[in-house]
Amino acid sequence: MAFLKRELHRQVKGPEITELDFWSLVFDTDSKRLYVEHEWTYMDPRIRGAADYRTDAMDIAEYLTQGGQTAGHRELWRLLRVIFKEQFEPEEDDRGPPLSGQAPAQEIETASSRP
Repeated sequence: MAFLKRELHRQVKGPEITELDFWSLVFDTDSKRLYVEHEWTYMDPRIRGAADYRTDAMDIAEYLTQGGQTAGHRELWRLLRVIFKEQFEPEEDDRGPPLSGQAPAQEIETASSRP
């Protein structure tokens, strides 16, 4: 099983009790699934060798609807804009109408938001 991972955000809290949180955008090449993975580790140096490590997977929409706008949310939005940039912003020499005859998705979105 192959995974392609791109770190979105990391957060470290400490120094007495250390908490490490990592959020990554993951593509599972076998199942063709794209999701956000949250890995966290809790280490308490006061208790010899005590550590708790967990991993959780969530849909992209679930991640984006979590409270607040973290650096991870902003990075994911940036990556999504880059991925879909070609669809929304055609190259300068490709300004003609799309082959499908429909307006680009960005124009459709704008038109549908008008009263």
